[in-house]
Amino acid sequence: MSGYRAVICHKESQRCLDFSASGLPLNKIYCRYVQGLLKGRTISHFYSSEPYGDHMSKALGAINRTVDVNRRTIPVSGTAIRTNPADYTAFLHPEVYKDLIINIVFLGAPSTGKTTMAEICAKRFSTVWMPEYGREYWEEFNIDRRWTAEQLVEIAKGHLQREDKKMMEAKRYLFTDTNAITTFMFSLYYHGFALPSLVELARAAETRYQIFFLCDTDIPYDDTWDRSGDVKRREFQNQIRTDLETRGIQFSILMGDIQTRMTTVQDVLTQYRRDWSENSI
Repeated sequence: MSGYRAVICHKESQRCLDFSASGLPLNKIYCRYVQGLLKGRTISHFYSSEPYGDHMSKALGAINRTVDVNRRTIPVSGTAIRTNPADYTAFLHPEVYKDLIINIVFLGAPSTGKTTMAEICAKRFSTVWMPEYGREYWEEFNIDRRWTAEQLVEIAKGHLQREDKKMMEAKRYLFTDTNAITTFMFSLYYHGFALPSLVELARAAETRYQIFFLCDTDIPYDDTWDRSGDVKRREFQNQIRTDLETRGIQFSILMGDIQTRMTTVQDVLTQYRRDWSENSI
């Protein structure tokens, strides 16, 4: 077989193995990958509902057991799950299901359109969105329009808990309004420091999301009572952008009206799906 690219990615080690130059047929590539995962351990029987069970079991020195080829006893397959995971949640562990969701986060200073974009994108792609928990927390607990350093940790943790629940409701995509990186930036802005636990949450956010969008300040400023003015908005926006660049996070900037921003989102998602397809078996 020629003209293909074979790359297998392992999430836990965050490593991808490129077999494209090996010259091996795909069936042997699969076998080598599984043998690598076993790390010298042996198995006695290999169970599957696929034709590849024959050559895989031989490669592993195991007895082949082919079961439920027509998927009547258990009506599910890896292909079906990848096509529409939401239809097969009964067969998936929550951690596996969440791993199949593309988590997309909108960042930016206050009044840059994050909430609007998250909500509109969710409607456009028939899924759910994750509201900014900090806004809910602010309305209930803020003191003199300020948060304590400890409260900012509570906000970041509370947001993550709610986000995990939303991921179980999502279909293919979850559109998230803000994350722990912004909460970290607020801590620096208000207090000049961030507690270690918030620093760790912000660091974890670097790899939690597959796609980052930075909403620009090119839209009118919504001067509500809980905000600090357009000058502060632009100042905070620059700080957020600098932080993302320092962390080495790739992001796309959303500019213009809602339709223009929506077009950018669609283009980025299309390219993401294309890149994933080309770089996976």
